[in-house]
Amino acid sequence: MKIRPLHDRVLVKRIEEDERSSGGIIIPDTAKEKPMQGKVMAAGSGARSEEGKLTPLDVKRGDKILFGKWSGTEVTLDGDELLIMKESDIMGIIE
Repeated sequence: MKIRPLHDRVLVKRIEEDERSSGGIIIPDTAKEKPMQGKVMAAGSGARSEEGKLTPLDVKRGDKILFGKWSGTEVTLDGDELLIMKESDIMGIIE
């Protein structure tokens, strides 16, 4: 199944963090927090202003991003757990 986000929405796949702490302790699944980093899988065409002008998004497919812990809506596509969120939920692009 393919999906194309509309307007200023972005499709994001979470980047899983390491299962060990810096001290070498293995963290169980129940104690893990959801990662706040992800990779942009698809992006919409942009937001429309009140005048009707299209404002393109600052992110593009392949960008590694940082977003809020509770941002977006979780969806499952082809067995992958993804997030659909507005560009305004993205805090920054990781370079």
